[in-house]
Amino acid sequence: MIAVTGATGGLGGRVARALAARGQALRLVVRDASRAPELGAEVAEAEYRDGAAIRTAFDGAETVYLVSGSESADRVAEHFSAVDAAAAAGVRRVVYVSFMGAAPDGVFTFARDHAATEERIRAAGLGHVFLRSCMYAEYVPVFASPEGVIRGPAGEGRAAFVSRDDVADVAAAVLAAPEDHDGRTYDVTGPEALSLHEAAAILSEAAGREVVYERETLEQARESRRPSGAPEWEIEGWVTSYAALEAGELVPPSETVREILGRQPRTLADVLREHPETLAHLRG
Repeated sequence: MIAVTGATGGLGGRVARALAARGQALRLVVRDASRAPELGAEVAEAEYRDGAAIRTAFDGAETVYLVSGSESADRVAEHFSAVDAAAAAGVRRVVYVSFMGAAPDGVFTFARDHAATEERIRAAGLGHVFLRSCMYAEYVPVFASPEGVIRGPAGEGRAAFVSRDDVADVAAAVLAAPEDHDGRTYDVTGPEALSLHEAAAILSEAAGREVVYERETLEQARESRRPSGAPEWEIEGWVTSYAALEAGELVPPSETVREILGRQPRTLADVLREHPETLAHLRG
């Protein structure tokens, strides 16, 4: 039995469908059972922060696919609650959706959340596989304003942007044969490391209009985002996600997709062709 968290979301839903197609016994762990996909699987309703409910949801599962929670001021506490519940329920291993460059002193502040969660999983004595994905290629168009400008403090840094579909396919393959991967940490990336200048050029080609990258300083980036009204912790996460490129935390490209799936990972151009809806705001 595999317990799949986040099964109503973009990543967890993809993984759940892939495992169901393989005939895997599943329990979908969701916050709202009415939104759970129809896959002939068990469904359990629980939130990470509710320790008793999430423990019950994990009871009887050998493996938990733990999707990281939505970014919040107390996300680490939510993750710890889920990890502790898995250990208390007798789960054998956790396959955790982490982030490339996860470290206690990572430039990208949210990557520090992932490092703390990885350490909690180890400390709990759980078997584990950590899937550290790079930034999703599907998010690259979102970096650009409707006016066709990407602004951020990334300097000339690069990122090996990865397709969310590839991340899901890797996760499903690992979950289908977890013993082959126990104890491993994988960077899951696309095939090429792109600067934001290069990403803007690819967006330009796909959208049929010019998209450019304009470099900001860290403080300019913070100031430009404060009018959004977002809390400071969230603004700092947005800003440092760009700074992580300049720091070199999102390179080099890995061989994970090729090694596990036996094929090439999708490029940014591939993703834009497959998901043209991501370009709608640039096409007017």
